[in-house]
Amino acid sequence: MDLTIAPNPFFWSAESVRRFYDGLADAPVARVVVGELVCSKRLPFWQNEIPQAVEFLQAAGKQVALTSLALITLRRERKLTADLLGMGLPVEVNDLSALHHIPAGMPFWVGPLVNVYNEGTLRWLARRGAERICLPPELPMASIAVLAGIAQAEGVALEVWGHGRLPLAISARCYHARLHERAKDSCQFVCEEDPDGRDVDTLEGQQFLTVNGVQTLSQSYACMAEHVAEYQDMGVSALRLQPQSVGFHTICDDYAQLLAGDLPANALIETLSAAHPDMQFCDGYGHCGTGASWSHGASSARNVPTGCS
Repeated sequence: MDLTIAPNPFFWSAESVRRFYDGLADAPVARVVVGELVCSKRLPFWQNEIPQAVEFLQAAGKQVALTSLALITLRRERKLTADLLGMGLPVEVNDLSALHHIPAGMPFWVGPLVNVYNEGTLRWLARRGAERICLPPELPMASIAVLAGIAQAEGVALEVWGHGRLPLAISARCYHARLHERAKDSCQFVCEEDPDGRDVDTLEGQQFLTVNGVQTLSQSYACMAEHVAEYQDMGVSALRLQPQSVGFHTICDDYAQLLAGDLPANALIETLSAAHPDMQFCDGYGHCGTGASWSHGASSARNVPTGCS
């Protein structure tokens, strides 16, 4: 089992993007997915960093793929998706309409925003050309075990969500713009003010969700460190880590040590808790519980809401 870096879902400056991917060149990860996942309006501000990031990462021995948008609605977005095929890199599909631009039999990847919930879907995608699939993070362990067996039979590499705020939904509406009483078409890119998303509380003051432009994320951060041995026994190929603005390269190092057997899960969790004292963790979906629940001892659950986030 190794590590895959998910596409960055947040709106960062071009300089921040450059620093982030330059730093990943030395990180102990096997592959990186780059590109704009959430909002095509953001892309012109940092798209010139993509070729350099790809060059740096490939020179460092990483496999690189380009993500499609999570929601393709406009003509220019369809063109952007079609243009991905000319880049000479694998395309990770996060909206099934992207398959319209991928010839039958051409290899592609599937991201966690595609609902691969059952054996039939996985088989269909594999026979359509999928060579790597990251499962949606809300699947329980029993389902992952079944799908891992199908993936092995079909020759598909299977990934699961390992760390980061969970991608829950995508919308045509921009929550950031609405929060600041702006129309979506004149949002003034206010999402840039929240490099890890904007937390949302319930009316009762409980921390609940996080918004990122048109995307809804969990407020808590999934941490599947204690379940790595189960994933390995199932035959899962990789853990997927989602970028964050602070301390991410250390997180990559810690998870790499965990996979290598050099760092126990408890020690990784303690390290994360010390480095990010305000970060709440969750792993509830794997055990058919509420998504926001945290199985690492009752004393470790820091004000986790009872609702599924």
